[in-house]
Amino acid sequence: MIIKKITLEDGAKKSVKTSRFLGIVVLACLIGVMGNIACKSSEEGQVSEEESGLLVKEGIIEFEGTAKVTHGKYLYVPEAQGFDIVVQGPLNSGDLSTLIDKEIRGEGEFSPDYPSILVATTIEMKDEVGGWSNVFTKIEEVVLDDYMGLQERDGYQSVQELAYNDNEGWEGLENIKIHGLLEEVEGAYKIVIFNDTDDQIGNILVDSISDFAQYYVKKLGLFERFWFYVTVKDTVEWSDRRTSRNLFHADVLFAGLF
Repeated sequence: MIIKKITLEDGAKKSVKTSRFLGIVVLACLIGVMGNIACKSSEEGQVSEEESGLLVKEGIIEFEGTAKVTHGKYLYVPEAQGFDIVVQGPLNSGDLSTLIDKEIRGEGEFSPDYPSILVATTIEMKDEVGGWSNVFTKIEEVVLDDYMGLQERDGYQSVQELAYNDNEGWEGLENIKIHGLLEEVEGAYKIVIFNDTDDQIGNILVDSISDFAQYYVKKLGLFERFWFYVTVKDTVEWSDRRTSRNLFHADVLFAGLF
């Protein structure tokens, strides 16, 4: 059996108004930061875009940096602080993973409805001799069907005390978040959960995991354990549960540090 550890990357619901307000605050902060940079440039000399990583211009946010993580349509550029970049549609050649460790620059659209998302409209890549060439131009409407923001995550109940012989700990619940370690076993995923003394107490069998969740596991690559936001499905039969410690099936929608 081949086991591969994946180590590469509560409260009431907030209103939609709050979510939009937070998005507007993020944009305002970006504009403020860029304004401060502009003032500093005039007083102390030019500040390069590479230092800031972001430039707000006529409703479009420009970014530049090195691509570090990709999964599905999601792209992580550390210099574009606070944003996950969405690339909707194919590149001119190759897939998104070909941009990893390449220096890129581009433009993206921001929406208060998705305050952590920057939808790429164009991307250029720097070649070996320092020239830039276009590798992506947005022609498709963006689809964010697996995106999960703070508003949606607030509706997930934290469950920390699970046991194979106490199925009442999860049955009757629908959306929960649990802390554990994601493992891949012969092409299938499971979440290994632990108790306060770090002893393994059970597994959650993953029926599906969204691209957004897998992207975050890769993005947070310095960590091994995450909070997984899952939809609870069928309980494993007792005859299997008592020996395998497999508790129930679930769909994973998001993974994060809190």
